Amino acid sequence: MVRFALVALGAALLASCSTKSDDTRATGDATAIAPILDREDAVDQHSYAKPLEARVHHVALDLDMDFDAKRVSGTATLDVLAAEDATEIVLDSRNLTINSITAPDGSALAYEVGEGNDELGQPITVQLGDAEQIVIDYVAAPDSDALQFLSPEQTAGKEHPFLFSQGQSILNRSWIPTQDSPGIRQTWEAKIRVPNPLTAVMSAPSAGDPVPDGPDHRIFSFEMDKSVPPYLIAVAVGDIEFKPLGLRSGVWAEPEMLDAAAAELADTERMIAVSEKLFGPYRWERYDMIVLPPSFPFGGMENPVLTFLTPTFIAGDKSLTALIAHELAHSWSGNLATNATWADFWLNEGMTVYAEQRIVEAVYGEDAYDQAVSLSLDETDGAIAELEERDQVLAVDLAGRHPDDGFTSIPYDKGAAFLRTLEAEVGREKFDAFIRRWFDDHAFEPVTSSMFFEAVSEQLFDGDEEKIASFGLRDWIYEPGLPENIARGNAQAFAEVDAAVTDFDGGRDPAELGWAEWNTAERLRFLGKIDSDMDTERLAALDNAYGLSDTGNNEILFLWLKLAIANRYDPAVETLDAFLTGQGRRKFVRPLFVALAEDEQWGLPIARDIYPRARPLYHPVTFQELDEMGLGRTEDGAGSTQS
Repeated sequence: MVRFALVALGAALLASCSTKSDDTRATGDATAIAPILDREDAVDQHSYAKPLEARVHHVALDLDMDFDAKRVSGTATLDVLAAEDATEIVLDSRNLTINSITAPDGSALAYEVGEGNDELGQPITVQLGDAEQIVIDYVAAPDSDALQFLSPEQTAGKEHPFLFSQGQSILNRSWIPTQDSPGIRQTWEAKIRVPNPLTAVMSAPSAGDPVPDGPDHRIFSFEMDKSVPPYLIAVAVGDIEFKPLGLRSGVWAEPEMLDAAAAELADTERMIAVSEKLFGPYRWERYDMIVLPPSFPFGGMENPVLTFLTPTFIAGDKSLTALIAHELAHSWSGNLATNATWADFWLNEGMTVYAEQRIVEAVYGEDAYDQAVSLSLDETDGAIAELEERDQVLAVDLAGRHPDDGFTSIPYDKGAAFLRTLEAEVGREKFDAFIRRWFDDHAFEPVTSSMFFEAVSEQLFDGDEEKIASFGLRDWIYEPGLPENIARGNAQAFAEVDAAVTDFDGGRDPAELGWAEWNTAERLRFLGKIDSDMDTERLAALDNAYGLSDTGNNEILFLWLKLAIANRYDPAVETLDAFLTGQGRRKFVRPLFVALAEDEQWGLPIARDIYPRARPLYHPVTFQELDEMGLGRTEDGAGSTQS
């Protein structure tokens, strides 16, 4: 049920998504314009939009992807719902060149692009007059934060260029002028013009076969008839092919990667079936994925009907496919019920980590679940130890800060720990019914922490204030740290590995330990727990025994390289160089460069050698923070990576 787009408008509006009802202005009811967003904790401070006055409910894009100029241009037609007394609508943008804004009949509409700031971009205020639809002709900047144009050399095939977008959190305003707030859900459609022989895919179902446009181009069409938060509008263009995985899933990838990707994703259909049993029907029809070039900055991005994936998850043995469970789970937590603001990011990610672990349990067994929970708790404990108290809160205060400042492991792992603790308190059967109801009640809606607090209070604790206080419900959501009632899971999940850690730290030969019999989770636990202070001889023994420098598992390789940097292990520098110049996943890249930079004598010169060569591969999400560290400059301050 698509309630956010339907309040006071009727189901016919969602189906057509073309114009707004005349009744909307007549009511003057702000909550009918933007239901739920009138709640105090649903006000998005990272958007210029004023959705209680006027709200975008549908976006139609008609865009040309110019690979020569590395820019996107065309039109965005926005359908608007406005309160009775509203005269204008405020949109979000970042460094867009606006050529014109008109009504559908071509008549000009007055508008102003505000000064804005570096973090939020610039507001566009459009005078509506009687217009219920506005047409924006624009050009995105070549350095759009959301878009990355790759040269042929940066792809697997080496023959054709590639383009992909990454919209979360507030990057899509750099290529789509709309209200870029997660609480302002919008249906959308697109026509994308690309050069032959490239193929375009988007986070929406195809609206038909591509249409030739002259001798050198084709136009691909897409339509998303379900309202989504605008950060989930995504595009990828490249030399890609499709391989089905089952009746409703498949994978896109460059031809050179397609078979390996499909083999790694063989359990996808099974995961979908399990997820539906746990969380209710899958409401997006298909679950396809695309494996992008290695510059993609995240493990995965849960774009509806087309999850974007890093190739770094391909290990050859399906050992890292919990990533797929995670992105699939977002089809309920995040895509279906979405945090209204980035302060409540945990409602997306904490629920998704919890759901991921339940999917892993159902597909791979109880031991895999116990180990996943234990590793997640390790992340939680580490974050609590390292972060300021203000950043240990689930409903985090992001006033005056960028949304990404809240993207720590707290919303992911403390959020999941909170839900597991609720499950332990009320029992799995009751909690599972609660979660399914949560997704049903808030399907295609924005949600807030206070809404979750209210739902838990009434449905799990029957409104009993004493039970609510005894559990510490408010503390879990609104206070730092970890409440004492946290459900710790199976303390013996890694008993054998933890014993091996003790043996290794005591000087035992690593070749005598059980590495060959361990699964990936156990190997990650071992590398994450052993004493990081080692001499060269000990590091060499570890590498020789386990082949760490040659592993095809990028999660294991990352932990090995962290150990190597911490101990100035010169033999690993060649592997480190290849790793940092061969992929751009921020989870891996940022910590390694930070660790290098902190060692001014040994590590910083290595970082300054590698970074200028690696940066052209990286997406802006990855390189912007590293640029601020000055890694492209020489010791005398000369040089720059900004060009």
